[in-house]
Amino acid sequence: MDWKQKKVLVFGTGISGIGSADLLEKVGASPILYDGNENIKEEEVRGRLAPDSKAQIVIGELKDEMIDMLDLAVLSPGVPTDLPVVNRIREHGVKIWGEVELAYENGKGDVLAITGTNGKTTTTSLLGAIMKYHQDEVYIVGNIGTPYTEAALKMTPEAVSVAEISSFQLETIEKFHPCISAILNITPDHLNRHHTMEEYIRVKERITENQGSDDTCVLNYEDEVLREFGKNLRCKVLFFSSVRTLERGIYLRDGKIVYSNGSDSTEICAVKELKLPGRHNHENVMAAVGMALSYGVPLPEIQYVIRNFQAVEHRIEYVTEKNGVVYYNDSKGTNPDAAIKGIQAMDRPTLLIGGGYDKDSSYEEWIEAFDGKVRYLVLIGQTREKIAETARKCGFSDIIFAETLEEAVHICAEKANPGDAVLLSPACASWGMFPNYEVRGKMFKEIVNKL
Repeated sequence: MDWKQKKVLVFGTGISGIGSADLLEKVGASPILYDGNENIKEEEVRGRLAPDSKAQIVIGELKDEMIDMLDLAVLSPGVPTDLPVVNRIREHGVKIWGEVELAYENGKGDVLAITGTNGKTTTTSLLGAIMKYHQDEVYIVGNIGTPYTEAALKMTPEAVSVAEISSFQLETIEKFHPCISAILNITPDHLNRHHTMEEYIRVKERITENQGSDDTCVLNYEDEVLREFGKNLRCKVLFFSSVRTLERGIYLRDGKIVYSNGSDSTEICAVKELKLPGRHNHENVMAAVGMALSYGVPLPEIQYVIRNFQAVEHRIEYVTEKNGVVYYNDSKGTNPDAAIKGIQAMDRPTLLIGGGYDKDSSYEEWIEAFDGKVRYLVLIGQTREKIAETARKCGFSDIIFAETLEEAVHICAEKANPGDAVLLSPACASWGMFPNYEVRGKMFKEIVNKL
């Protein structure tokens, strides 16, 4: 696209919005940064932009005259696509993209993209480490923390981008085309945004929308939705399974990860060699290995990286041991399914800290996954009453309420016995108490280390 003098509305003034506006200015477009929150100060937004930025800033109402001037609107991931103001933009005939589409349009090289309800960050980080070991120009971007738009203009045709892509970002793609994609799993999440499970599944599956016969999608065979989805794709499909042997694919057998091409099988590694605990992490490793093999990375390079890869911060992260009690930070367990993985990774009696912002989740399966491991459930945040009620219905009553995360940690330290674990795995988003799960996790570690 010729961006010269194009007027582009960037909806959202956070990291993604600033990244999009910066990219647009660099390619010659005229960005208009917009935020409907009237409490935001224009000078604060201006301070996040480059010193020489000429981007226009609009706060509050977006008038029809402004919309009529636009050539394109770029939505930040946190902006719902069905907001009334977004519908107005659409009704005026303005094309709507997200930041991923904007970055893809301006980037170069190959894209390896990962989505799924849980495991995205670990899989993206691991695949990124494999690709960086394999070649020089690699960018790890997307929902993982580095905006895709920030890296796009640095890319050469030899670049490989490993991208963590959320359902929010997939809502607004058009030509986004990964040569290798993966959908790790699909369980209920973000239903306050997508409204129905069917819509959430549809959006997740869009990651394959522009893939063709030369491309590959890596899918979890044990997810029934994805198993069916894989039957009708134009691209090649590589399944992985942590439960059964596959004729062709990657699977767990006798404590070893194995790859079969349909005629021969090759042992990748023993799971005891990995520094990532839990079956869910073995699935993440299988997905990353499948993507790397599909891209042509030699097996010895893959083996070296996966054996030396450390766990991602905030995902079942070992913090320390105090008085014989081990503390784990799983702040990234922001929904019940992710938090189930946290519990399953524990191999000792556990005091569990949960609760936070309500995303309209259901907590029965999480409570049932306690499986006799959880001694106390210490609850904080907006959802604590809802979770407590669910827990009691499921027959679990060792529940304590705390007003703050610090109080919750101190309660756990007081109640824990030597040999126990204390696990922060909230099953909820952090909003309302913390800006994001990273801040929540860092605070947990600071409190624990001061005990």
